[in-house]
Amino acid sequence: MHEWIKSFPAAITVCDREGVILEMNEKACATFAAQGGEALIGTSLFACHKPASIEKIRRMLASGGNNVYTIEKNGVKKLIYQQPWYKDGEIAGLVEISLEIPEVMEHHVRS
Repeated sequence: MHEWIKSFPAAITVCDREGVILEMNEKACATFAAQGGEALIGTSLFACHKPASIEKIRRMLASGGNNVYTIEKNGVKKLIYQQPWYKDGEIAGLVEISLEIPEVMEHHVRS
């Protein structure tokens, strides 16, 4: 893992093509502390997702594409961005970035 990713203020989780968690930065470990935190590395992310989410993950792993949405949990709003990563031109797994966002934020349209 690159040094800057470790303390980056967004939770970053990386899995392989079979859904096995390969890497989690410090924020991801803290975010998922109740589920095991760093001990989740080497385990399947399918074990902690509902069937509808598992289907989306399998679809991304099979054919690419991304899954982007916002959530709010315990008063904290987050942007969730899930995207395949590639090795030698082939899908090798997924990256999930979970970034806390303000309740209200500016939006700029640029031309």
